[in-house]
Amino acid sequence: MARSSARQPRESDNIVDLFEYQGKQYFAKFGIPVSAGDVAHTVDDAVAIAERVGYPVVVKAQVQVGGRGKAGGIKLASNKAEVQTHATNILGMDIKGHVVKRVWVECASDIAEEYYASYTLDRAAKQHLLMLSAQGGVEIEDVAAKDPTAIVKLHINPIVGIDAAAAKQAAADAKIPAKAQDGVAAILVKLYDCFTRGDCDLAEINPLILKPTGEVHALDAKVSLDANALFRHPEWQEYRATEELDDRERLAREKDLQYIGLDGTVGIIANGAGLAMSTLDVVSQAGGSAANFLDIGGGANAELMTAALEVINFDTNVKSIFINIFGGITRGDEVAKGIVEAMRRVELRAPIVIRLDGTNADAGRQILLDAGIPTSKLISKPTMLEAARAAVDIANAKVA
Repeated sequence: MARSSARQPRESDNIVDLFEYQGKQYFAKFGIPVSAGDVAHTVDDAVAIAERVGYPVVVKAQVQVGGRGKAGGIKLASNKAEVQTHATNILGMDIKGHVVKRVWVECASDIAEEYYASYTLDRAAKQHLLMLSAQGGVEIEDVAAKDPTAIVKLHINPIVGIDAAAAKQAAADAKIPAKAQDGVAAILVKLYDCFTRGDCDLAEINPLILKPTGEVHALDAKVSLDANALFRHPEWQEYRATEELDDRERLAREKDLQYIGLDGTVGIIANGAGLAMSTLDVVSQAGGSAANFLDIGGGANAELMTAALEVINFDTNVKSIFINIFGGITRGDEVAKGIVEAMRRVELRAPIVIRLDGTNADAGRQILLDAGIPTSKLISKPTMLEAARAAVDIANAKVA
């Protein structure tokens, strides 16, 4: 089973991550300058694109994971023979568990300087956040670790937005050379338009380059779309079709579950994204590792719980299942009924440890007790930490 180790759960995982080529096409809709190019699924396609846009070209692996260059997934080609060689080598390449199914072929760019720019949402501040640095072309986390002052962070009121003057001041504050500030500011305004009108969760350019001719240009694109805005963007369905999902995630998508596959041994089911994230943390604190992120939201009827358990059960790495429910709108007795019925429908390979708290939790625990399910298949714990420790102990004992 393919593992999707590069993906990490987020507070709201209703996100569509685009490939680089899709991000560049998205940028172009908002007037952000990108290199001429196209996507190829075969060597012949790659050659045809290179011939059309003109040499030299760059052949770039399209995978949703970093480290493409170090893995040999980005190559410069000066002629047809080199395009054929590089496309042959890159297509089918495995980069951190992601098999390359397509390459982006684009005109090579002359680079004088490299910068970094991105917009995202700062949920704590309830504002948009611009991050800008004169040090681009490397992971922004590395820049932050080595020199935090090299990154300008500017909170933006969503009602006000950002204009050319504010964008240029941000460029100056980031110590971007004066010769590039107007060009950078112009792209920052367009990138913000893309971020807001384009309903992005993240819009990142790394690197944002200055050419020797003085033009500022997006050389790479990382775009994550907020799928809650799908009703405004029917054209996004094509992005859903190209998402990189492992077998577990594909099954969860079919069952309309908010699920991300991870690499651990403790299966996780929780109601609410925040609680699910906390559950992953407490499992780690207890010395274990989560096999997934799965948020069942506000409902926990038999159909939903059955679907969740079927997805968890599909993962052969799962050695225990931690169900963590805190009832508000979700009632503990309904959750318990759903679990009992789901366990009748699904022959589980791993035992369940449940923590049930909140509305009607006592009634729910009584329902589980009265169901006569043996403790080898289901045990209940009063607190999240105790339940996590029990789930981790079971998983670790089976692995050992």
